[in-house]
Amino acid sequence: MNIPPNTGTGAFSDVQIGIHPFGSASISRTRYIVYAKWMCKGILWQSNFPGSPDHIVLGSTAPKYQNSYIALYYASNNGGIPIHTGAMEKEEAISKVVPAFDPSPPSFETRSSNSTDGERLARMGMQILKLMVERIASLLGFGFSVTNSWWGAGASLAAGILSGGPVLMVYGLIFLALVSVCIGVSLSELASAMPNSGGQYYWAGQIAPKRHAPLLAFLTGALNWAGSVFASSSVTLALASSFVGLYALGHPGFIISPWMVFIAYQLINLFGLVFNCIHRILPTLSTASLYISIMTWLVTTIIIPAVSDTKQPARFVFATFINQTGWENNIIAFIVGLVSPSWSFAALDVVTHMAEEIHEPERMIPRSILATIVIGLVSSLTYTIAMVFSISDFEAVAGTGTGVPILELYYQATGGLAGAVGLHVLFLLTGFGCLIGCHSWQARLAWSFSRDHGLPGSRWWSVVNATTGVPLNAHLMSCVWVGLLGCLFIASSTAFNSIITGCLAFLYLSYFVPVACLVIRGRSRFHHGPFWLGSFGLVCNVVLLGWTLFTLVFFSFPFVVPIVPGNMNYASVVIVGYIVYLCVYWSIRGCHVFRVPEVDGEPVIRKKGSV
Repeated sequence: MNIPPNTGTGAFSDVQIGIHPFGSASISRTRYIVYAKWMCKGILWQSNFPGSPDHIVLGSTAPKYQNSYIALYYASNNGGIPIHTGAMEKEEAISKVVPAFDPSPPSFETRSSNSTDGERLARMGMQILKLMVERIASLLGFGFSVTNSWWGAGASLAAGILSGGPVLMVYGLIFLALVSVCIGVSLSELASAMPNSGGQYYWAGQIAPKRHAPLLAFLTGALNWAGSVFASSSVTLALASSFVGLYALGHPGFIISPWMVFIAYQLINLFGLVFNCIHRILPTLSTASLYISIMTWLVTTIIIPAVSDTKQPARFVFATFINQTGWENNIIAFIVGLVSPSWSFAALDVVTHMAEEIHEPERMIPRSILATIVIGLVSSLTYTIAMVFSISDFEAVAGTGTGVPILELYYQATGGLAGAVGLHVLFLLTGFGCLIGCHSWQARLAWSFSRDHGLPGSRWWSVVNATTGVPLNAHLMSCVWVGLLGCLFIASSTAFNSIITGCLAFLYLSYFVPVACLVIRGRSRFHHGPFWLGSFGLVCNVVLLGWTLFTLVFFSFPFVVPIVPGNMNYASVVIVGYIVYLCVYWSIRGCHVFRVPEVDGEPVIRKKGSV
């Protein structure tokens, strides 16, 4: 690192960092960005840094790293200090280089002969290491705060309780956890080989045949973003229903109208919009959300069975099937009810979009995804079993006037308003952590996809706001779509089920495309990363592909019969309409402006016959 001469004002006007590969080895664009960002953070976080830099200049001798996205990522996230990128002459870079994180155990040695600079860099290295540990914790917190399986099981109870009762609630979770393992393994293998904030659309662009790569990458990115918007909408609607239901519980005789939930929905969406503009607290909040969720799960799972006067027999919990959907075929009723436990394990791709913000993403992302599934299964299954054992009146829970079955269950178990309200407030706090994570996720996806001109108006959505430090335009646009989706609740009494179905369908399709390309082109030709499960990985790929096709058909069925306009499942209409729109947009404009993200290093698919 070259610290410029003192300007005479007591402050250093400029800090310049040059990063180049270790020896003759090369590092990917993603890892280069990660290294550079940690260097910037380390400089700014030093407690005894001599002065306040006005600019940070990042540069590289390697052409592939010039004009990278570093400026876009952190141009406004460091106390308003601009970060610039550009080319450096080799001699200039050598004099300005900071040792980046070598995959080998760090020694934090400096190339400077000045001992003061060496000590300064060593201290900076320790600060960076601390920051990385914190980011790893927040990574799992971010992933779990969005998926949040136990909270999803409670919040989506209204979507599945009539489609199988206790049998669906218990065995549906176990079945979906097994399916989610296959989904998680498939995503982890791809993320390990190609860590990139674009996630699925980036993978599709690299694996698909060159002729079809642009279209498949575009469709995947657009489907992924739509899934995140529907996920945010479903969480927002669950919270809105909970708030209105909580009021109804305390005011017997109060009749809930759809417009009341709609107003609450829009207010909660506005809260998510405003809160996610405070970017500095988001990493801390992600970690806090994990702890709040686990604490609430423990408290609720212990207290409800302990205070409940009624204990259902094991036969009721594990062997009672209740079908009140109107479907004469119990199998169909059970299948359409699986939308509820499926939602409990949705959005497993969330952490893949943080690849450029963590150290060793090729290892940390798979760990985070699989840990999210394990924690989700343990928490959701124990929570659900404890709740079902504590039901005293199933009919009252299923047909509650609050519209929120889990709230009625709390009321029955605690025997009073105060206990039910107290536990449900904790439930709502967990839900708000999920909401904030979803909003951050949808904004990140819209911004990332817009960098490659994937959305109409991408030049607006790809901008990072200099004041808030977040992609504010992309965030606003996504929140507008979330607000519009709330109108479905006015049109249909089963809107929550339809929005969940849309969330699942769009996300599953975004997983389907890159995994299908991988299987068709041959896993044996794939340059895999450190996480690779060989034959078992192939089994997981096939399960993911089969499950996606299965859900596209059966989750589009009506949730209750007979069918009337007020209870229709509108998900199929939305899904087909959106895909038709994407195809039309691609043929008119998308094919001309969208660019497939460039490959980092050698192609990920070997040529046939190569070793």
